[in-house]
Amino acid sequence: MANPITSSSFPRLFDKRIREIQENVWADLAKSESRIEQLFRVMKSDSNVEEFAAVGAVPDIPEFNGALQSLSVFPGYYNRIEPKEYGAKLVFERKFIDDKKFPVMEANAEGLFVSAFRTREKAGLDVFNNAFSSAFTFLTSEEGVSWCSSSHTTKSGVPTTTGFDNSGTSALSASSLSATWLLMRRFKNDIGERIDVNPDTVIVPDSLADKMAEINGTEKGLYSAEGTANVQRGRFNVIACRLLDDTSTKNWYMADSRMLKRFNLFIDRIKPETNTKIDFDTLMTEISIYYRLGAGPIEWRMLFGHTVS
Repeated sequence: MANPITSSSFPRLFDKRIREIQENVWADLAKSESRIEQLFRVMKSDSNVEEFAAVGAVPDIPEFNGALQSLSVFPGYYNRIEPKEYGAKLVFERKFIDDKKFPVMEANAEGLFVSAFRTREKAGLDVFNNAFSSAFTFLTSEEGVSWCSSSHTTKSGVPTTTGFDNSGTSALSASSLSATWLLMRRFKNDIGERIDVNPDTVIVPDSLADKMAEINGTEKGLYSAEGTANVQRGRFNVIACRLLDDTSTKNWYMADSRMLKRFNLFIDRIKPETNTKIDFDTLMTEISIYYRLGAGPIEWRMLFGHTVS
């Protein structure tokens, strides 16, 4: 009698179960653990590289003196995001099937998908963890400086002494929040004009979540016995990211959430694909996962970061 365990129907049946496990893992973790959808504009892609050429700002409209004047617009910087490949597999010996160790296989398969989800999250949060470095994981930037930098430049030739810095070293406090909010409100575009920035979000590691909640939630008397009003109360949406703790427990960021969701990109080039098969030479069962992704900012004016020693 043919052994049904090694029949061609087994891979299909087990593959269906594996897909169910993957979908459940992804849904559960996306609800409780994911920060990518909060911090990025997630986009699909059908290209191995996504290219972005920034367009400079339009100058003020001059007074009309009988003839329309032609306005000059300078080119912006070029950015490119190149997704990388990720893949791995688990291999089970025939005896696992013979001994009906399906729960072990399913548990390991669940672990594979948890690992894939964790790797995806790390790829996204690394954009913030490496915000003070010009060595990007996926991004190639023509400007050549870090996302959070005190050396941003422009092609228009205007002075960049004010309104072009988005990097600081201040520890999180009520006063540093107020100062950073004001600095972001003074950001300038590529031709040196003030722009509309709404710093409404603070991104912190878990280590700073309680402190930020205290600053953001105290109505009166924050660090003061006089009971003065706390002007920071309720000003910010707070996003706590545990993966930021892996690099620094002190670094923090302020952002314009609208601009963040527009210019901070996460590219799902290939969504996670799974496959289950039996090697009929070794009788090994393999479970694999493969996906491609890339991430990075194509603009700096949505964020101000503090690297704190």
